[in-house]
Amino acid sequence: MNSPCCNKETEKKTKLSERIAGYVQGAYLKNKYRIWMLTKEFKESKLHLKHLCRVCLEHISPVTSPLALISQIQRSGGSLLSQLFDGHPEIHGHPHEMMIGYTKKHVWPRIDLSEPPERWFGVLFEDMVIEHAAAGYKKGRKDNETFPFIFLPSLQKKIFLNYLDSAQSITLRDVFDAYMTSYFSAWLNNQNYIGQKKFITAFTPRLAMIKENMEFFFEVYPDGRLISLVRDPKNWFPSALRHVPKKYGDVSRAMSQWQESAQSMLRNKERYGDRVCLVKFEDLVSKTEPVMRYLAEFLNIVFDDILLVPTFNTLPIKAHTSFTVEDHGILNSTLSRYKTLGDEELDAIERMTGETYELVLKEVARFE
Repeated sequence: MNSPCCNKETEKKTKLSERIAGYVQGAYLKNKYRIWMLTKEFKESKLHLKHLCRVCLEHISPVTSPLALISQIQRSGGSLLSQLFDGHPEIHGHPHEMMIGYTKKHVWPRIDLSEPPERWFGVLFEDMVIEHAAAGYKKGRKDNETFPFIFLPSLQKKIFLNYLDSAQSITLRDVFDAYMTSYFSAWLNNQNYIGQKKFITAFTPRLAMIKENMEFFFEVYPDGRLISLVRDPKNWFPSALRHVPKKYGDVSRAMSQWQESAQSMLRNKERYGDRVCLVKFEDLVSKTEPVMRYLAEFLNIVFDDILLVPTFNTLPIKAHTSFTVEDHGILNSTLSRYKTLGDEELDAIERMTGETYELVLKEVARFE
């Protein structure tokens, strides 16, 4: 016969066991419900996208800064300069070539204010964001270095239309402000979105070579700026030739295009004065800090060391060059491409471009 003491002990153990079993059962049921809830939630991708778009639309920061356009003939350092501006706290840096031109990127878009906003968006929309959002961004097709570019085109369109819905009367500048606001707001992993910005910087080759383009540009952005880089034609030709042999294979034809770019710089500088800055590509490479300090003053932004490092979305990026490159940063080898040419080619280039090059050099910013 068990003693009263033993019975009480057995009863305590039984109650404890029942309590533990209850905790376990409750935890199981709670965990089972949690698993069911999460499974259901993970399947709601469309709902999540809808919520994400709603949050983005509710927290839009208008991008109304003027545009500092970088433009001249290809292979002259436009990509490099654009990458140097990337990440500056007072700059909205367009992350790759700006392609708002319609139907070609080097044609400044003509906006007819009598047409509906959907038409304006269709004109300005940059198709390349679809490719970059799907496959990531890389500077050259053969480059193995890829950067994530998280961008929602459908969100961009919604932001663009919502922005204009709130405007009392729409001007050309409003349309471009709406586009820039929508672009930088739909770029979800933009590391430099927050903060007061004084300029948007963007590179589009050849756009500044057409007189009418500049007239339309400064009509939209009277407070805008144009930066054009001139590259020694003897260094420019090997890079252009290697980049697109069919287009630049004939030295006479290639130098004619270089001349067109150089002459447009003289025309733009004469017409638009202090809103235009001409810089030697060779100075940008060999005297990077003095040049970027000068350009920071030109844009009225504070100098920051980020201006000395080529980046994509604040991450270091390799040069966009026609030649093989392994390292990040600025390549001094670009200063000696002329060594790949023969004496006859060098003499021909000098004859065809020497006079124009000297005229442009008189207008470029100087760095001793």
